[in-house]
Amino acid sequence: MPTIVEYTTHKKPENRFPDRIISPPQSGPCCFTDMEDIGESQKGGRWVFRYKRCRKCGFALRVILREVPDAVLVADLQKSFRRAFTRGF
Repeated sequence: MPTIVEYTTHKKPENRFPDRIISPPQSGPCCFTDMEDIGESQKGGRWVFRYKRCRKCGFALRVILREVPDAVLVADLQKSFRRAFTRGF
């Protein structure tokens, strides 16, 4: 899954969300307490994610919030459960 975060030591950290976020390649001690959400949650492939960025040093990352269920698998499971419970045990 592509990301908008560019990790580099050659450019100054910058928040150009939603197009690009320029971030240092490593987090700092400040990142533990100073991370903020950038933008809204987004869906990419089978994942819902959000970007976070440190207010002090500019370190940024994409945080996976949850997996989007596989619709075909869910439908198959629902079908199996319906069959099992309509027949009884």
